[in-house]
Amino acid sequence: MGMFCFQCQETVGCKGCTVRGVCGKTEDLAKIQDLLVYVTKGIAAISERGRKVNVINKVVDKFVIESLFATITNANWDNSVFVSRVKEGLKLREELKAQVKVAGGELKDLPEASLWTPANDEEMLEKASKVGVLATENEDVRSLRELITYGVKGLTAYMKHANQLGYDNDEISGFMAKSLAATLDDSKTIDELIGLTLETGKFGVDGMALLDKANTESYGHPELTKVNIGVRNNPGILISGHDLKDIEELLKQTEGTGVDIYTHSEMLPAHYYPQLKKYSHLAGNYGNAWWKQTEEFESFNGPILMTTNCLVPPKDSYKDRVYTTGIVGHADLKHIEAGENGVKDFSEIIEHAKKCASPIEIEQGEIIGGFAHNQVFALADKVVDAVKSGAIKKFFVMAGCDGRAKSRNYYTEFAEKLPKDTVILTAGCAKYKYNKLNLGDIGGIPRVLDAGQCNDSFSLALIALKLKEVFELNDINELPICYNIAWYEQKAVIVLLALLHLGVKNIHLGPTLPAFLSPNVAKVLIDTFGIGGITNVDDDLEMFLG
Repeated sequence: MGMFCFQCQETVGCKGCTVRGVCGKTEDLAKIQDLLVYVTKGIAAISERGRKVNVINKVVDKFVIESLFATITNANWDNSVFVSRVKEGLKLREELKAQVKVAGGELKDLPEASLWTPANDEEMLEKASKVGVLATENEDVRSLRELITYGVKGLTAYMKHANQLGYDNDEISGFMAKSLAATLDDSKTIDELIGLTLETGKFGVDGMALLDKANTESYGHPELTKVNIGVRNNPGILISGHDLKDIEELLKQTEGTGVDIYTHSEMLPAHYYPQLKKYSHLAGNYGNAWWKQTEEFESFNGPILMTTNCLVPPKDSYKDRVYTTGIVGHADLKHIEAGENGVKDFSEIIEHAKKCASPIEIEQGEIIGGFAHNQVFALADKVVDAVKSGAIKKFFVMAGCDGRAKSRNYYTEFAEKLPKDTVILTAGCAKYKYNKLNLGDIGGIPRVLDAGQCNDSFSLALIALKLKEVFELNDINELPICYNIAWYEQKAVIVLLALLHLGVKNIHLGPTLPAFLSPNVAKVLIDTFGIGGITNVDDDLEMFLG
């Protein structure tokens, strides 16, 4: 079996990458990632049985979270990392089996993924060619198994960030074990897999709530903030990804050094948190969404720290300035590990920055954000009055991800053509398609309300639920809210499943529907929830505005 990957929106022909990933992933890397997912699912099957006899191994839970997160699109390009993880997983698996056995747990009839043990590296790599997506022959079963797997991958991102801040939830880890184990179970019916898919959405909501709690209790509630998009004259470090703990540590360690810190892409919302914005050397946001890094990292001049997924394989001209940390990695880049105390020493990157020229300015001005749920609730009376008076006719949720495809310019045009009595609710890097447009405001309420990272989509759900309560509606779908969401990778999958769990219907996804939805599974989502795609801006506006 050759390479086959269709987990992201840019997959070839909206069918699957079979030679090399559009992301740049090689066949060898794709296969070893498939093997890690397979081994991780085998561990999950044992973990599920262990939980029935009160065996909860936090080392195993951490391994499951970090391993699946490492296989998310654009996270890690280092084959050796995955080989090491597979070997570590096999060792952990046997230790967990022993713990479950001692506790009296049932270990009969385990799936093959819980039993397979390679004799050597050659046998291990041979197995990697046999356990990919296409190993499931039935198209609909395959589709649902992958939908669940990608939802759980997205959920691991929330859990990893929450764990970084000392927050955890055993129920979520238990569900991940259960759901991953179910994707190995050939006795599961289509209806059971559909039910499990929707249950994944329920735990997606729980995961988002946990991360929201972790972020806000650690750094305060995001607040309305103007962010500079120009540059200063000092040398700088550019930080990208999503990990707020990493930027906090970097800000602490650079204080008083003369080095400024700039955010890139999904790190922009760091500026909205009171405990992070207090640092005067948090200079601004540099550039745009993740895929623009190949030109923006070039012009930044200083070193770049990648904290999570969204890494594009670096160009030779700047790769000596890119550092990775956490689950992100690349064989050509220097990786910064945490010390025994959990703290990361960024002194090397700081000294590197001092030797570099200040960033080349590529933009000027400010962008406004910080409209997470607490800030919007503070404006609730103003928003409600604007809706009641007719000043605001509709809200458009345009959250999600940006990407390279020219077809994504649709979202810029859509935002530009929206009537002036509409407001955009956004989170994630999709906002870079329109957050620098001059769309104005409605009675002092900006027409683009940015709640933060894709990880902060929970805020958009809370805002909708709050409006439902205020207007005393029985159904969230009675609100004047339309959903036109751009998706790219697996974190968008868990957001979609979370919205479906909350009862939201008529969500439109673009630029294409996911390739991993078989025709029959897509039909279930369309018939049950009104899921749709996009066409062109004018026709879609007519459809949304009725």
